[in-house]
Amino acid sequence: MIKVENVTKKYGSHVAVNNISFTIEDGEIVGFLGPNGAGKTTTMNMLTGFIESSSGEIEINGYDVSKKAKKAKKEIGYMPETTPLYNELTPKEFINYMAELKGVSKKERKEEVQRILKEVNIEDVQNKLIRNLSRGYRQRVSLASALVGNPKVLILDEPTVGLDPKQVVQIRNLIKSLGKDHTVILSSHILSEISQICEKVIIINKGNLIAVDTPENLENKVKDENSLLVTIEENNGKVEEIAKKINNLKAINLIKKLPDGTKQYSITSKNNADIRKEIFEVFAKNGITIFELKKSEATLEEAFINLIDEKPKKEEKGGKK
Repeated sequence: MIKVENVTKKYGSHVAVNNISFTIEDGEIVGFLGPNGAGKTTTMNMLTGFIESSSGEIEINGYDVSKKAKKAKKEIGYMPETTPLYNELTPKEFINYMAELKGVSKKERKEEVQRILKEVNIEDVQNKLIRNLSRGYRQRVSLASALVGNPKVLILDEPTVGLDPKQVVQIRNLIKSLGKDHTVILSSHILSEISQICEKVIIINKGNLIAVDTPENLENKVKDENSLLVTIEENNGKVEEIAKKINNLKAINLIKKLPDGTKQYSITSKNNADIRKEIFEVFAKNGITIFELKKSEATLEEAFINLIDEKPKKEEKGGKK
């Protein structure tokens, strides 16, 4: 179990993480989400004991990270976004080296290395130089280094970054299988990935804890709103201003830029009003071409955007009282 209680991290006057608390149960696969600069990496570095918190407590399987650092770190396997690999070593040599660093006894080391090679499915390339491996295999070697010593907790930072679609699916399946024997914390910018793999999601923004819930519950929270997906032709960045002319508009958010130069927006209305006809009228009058308009299915991506956008507004309103 992982317990984070009232943890704050300050750098001078800047508050990177602000009084956050959450619990992760044994065997859970948890997604850790937040926009760039939200405090995700800082929090993960505090969990691993790489940096100390300014205040609060972090426990890994009963061990306080600051007071019993050595025992706490033994419980953790960490895969950073860019694991430094030794290109002139083979995967087998690299894992053996990591086992030595982690204090695995010489007697158990050979068996430990073979176990990990099999677990991450790199036995077929174990004797090839790492520099000659594909990106997918290199990611598996990085993951293998986190598994040395059979830690109870795995912390994986962007484990599928830079992989092709086939490699992404392979790593996802591997993470799912690891969840049977480990508690896994997974940080990723790919929200569909989090939704498919994780049982629980922790969302952080501007150092504050925004939500701790299941992907399903977060998605259900936006199901009741009349939300539309609109794909339009680029209009010099004035879409948000033009959309304000629509009555009963609640919010408009850019979802993604598409390869053909169009953009997809999420548009939600107030009080479940049907604003489809008005969207066509207002956009047409202002020279915006609509390529597609459809009702949006509730997704983790939509829930994430709503939470990130709405939380500061609530805080601002509270501050004015």
